[in-house]
Amino acid sequence: MSLEIGQKLPDATLGLMGDDGPTTLQLSGKLAGRKVVVFALPGAYTGTCSTAHLPSFIRSVDAFRAKGVEEVICISVNDPFVLHAWGESTGATAAGITLLGDADGSFTRAIGMDFTAPAIGLIGRSNRWAALVEDGVITALSVDEPGVCDISTGDRFLETI
Repeated sequence: MSLEIGQKLPDATLGLMGDDGPTTLQLSGKLAGRKVVVFALPGAYTGTCSTAHLPSFIRSVDAFRAKGVEEVICISVNDPFVLHAWGESTGATAAGITLLGDADGSFTRAIGMDFTAPAIGLIGRSNRWAALVEDGVITALSVDEPGVCDISTGDRFLETI
């Protein structure tokens, strides 16, 4: 499977840090009946993800909300402990961005967005992509080439929608 406009995102069990520790949720429940931006990146605390990709969404989250987006969700092949710490340290949590972990990479593989770059220690990670999802259906989509951070950034994706 690959991501396409008009396609329904498949359901997935994703992890996050709850009030009482790590927990899971169903992606379909976050998307049902809502207008949401979902973006994915290779990993918390990695160079470009920390200095460019996530900050671009932190800067543009209010502009997405002004366009009727109810939630901005970041998915990464990481565990909820790492994503919680990363969200706190970057300001993403304070900005209202939801960080969800695809810890085993099963969602990322199911949508055909996985890549491996052993030379830099990234195994089974997510390619960069951003989607506007309305009631679970992709209505706008930007997918970067592996190793590139351009059209899936918050600033650029905002222009797309």
